[in-house]
Amino acid sequence: MVWRRMRLCLLAVAVAALFGSPAWAAEIAVGTGSKTGVYFHVGRAICRLLNEGTNEHGIACESHSTAGSIFNLKNVRAGKLQIAVAQSDWQYHALKGTKRFTEDGPDPKLRALFSAHGEPFTLVARRDAPIRKLDDLVGKRVNIGNPGSGQRATMAVVMEAKGWTEDTFMLAEQLPASQQSLALCHDRIQAMIYTVGHPNASVGKAVGLCDAVIVEVKDKAIDKLVADNPFYAYTDVPGGIYGGNPNAVTTFGVGATVVSSADVDEETIYTVVRTVFENLDRFKRMHPAFGPLLPRRMIRDGLSAPLHPGAVRYFREKGLM
Repeated sequence: MVWRRMRLCLLAVAVAALFGSPAWAAEIAVGTGSKTGVYFHVGRAICRLLNEGTNEHGIACESHSTAGSIFNLKNVRAGKLQIAVAQSDWQYHALKGTKRFTEDGPDPKLRALFSAHGEPFTLVARRDAPIRKLDDLVGKRVNIGNPGSGQRATMAVVMEAKGWTEDTFMLAEQLPASQQSLALCHDRIQAMIYTVGHPNASVGKAVGLCDAVIVEVKDKAIDKLVADNPFYAYTDVPGGIYGGNPNAVTTFGVGATVVSSADVDEETIYTVVRTVFENLDRFKRMHPAFGPLLPRRMIRDGLSAPLHPGAVRYFREKGLM
């Protein structure tokens, strides 16, 4: 990894010297999530667009697969990541110092850049398991997600709302998203949860390899959860995008957001945001989940933290705010 980053740096300096472009300005690391999730594609798309213009703006970008939202937000605060993708609810809690961020305290330097795709809380179960609603998870073998991931953190919120603990399940597995589909197919677990944009490779694998079903997540406890938290909303997993699941399935969800820190300089963030928005049509073609993105919603939806000054500068220039 170190050598790769050094090569990027040397390449940018060499190109700048050769063509008279600006000298090296910055190298940014983008935290994403599991390689099977949509966060990974968000980070990769940002870096791909940025790196195509490195000889013009002097910024080199590298995306990193990580444990997910909680890890990303903590490492943005620590300065180890300059940009990261995070669920809208965990952006809120990191800013306020609540839930999983109580020990860290509020992060007053957390800044939002823009929102990306929507992320339904998705419950996937083996078709031969008697799981047709959320309460059916009691006494079953369930993957609740790996520690540090938004997947695990959101499941913890659901469990709290339901009054559940890990002992509620026959097995509370802690597999990362990249491993849960095969575990479902091999009957190691009977159900898995994933807060993710659709279509998703992990969900598609579970459905395609072992004929899994997507289960509704809606009851009185979830009604209250949605009513009490502005970053949650009822949504659907669309019907027909996975074989054997022809109908839309109701659940609740959050949004994927792109965040940074006030410590990252304005010019760097301005360049990142400008690069994405001026190439938005290309960005949207990089993954099916990006198709519905609209600029005016991207600067508003799910953004609990203040916008970074670099983002504000671009949005005002373009009349978006």
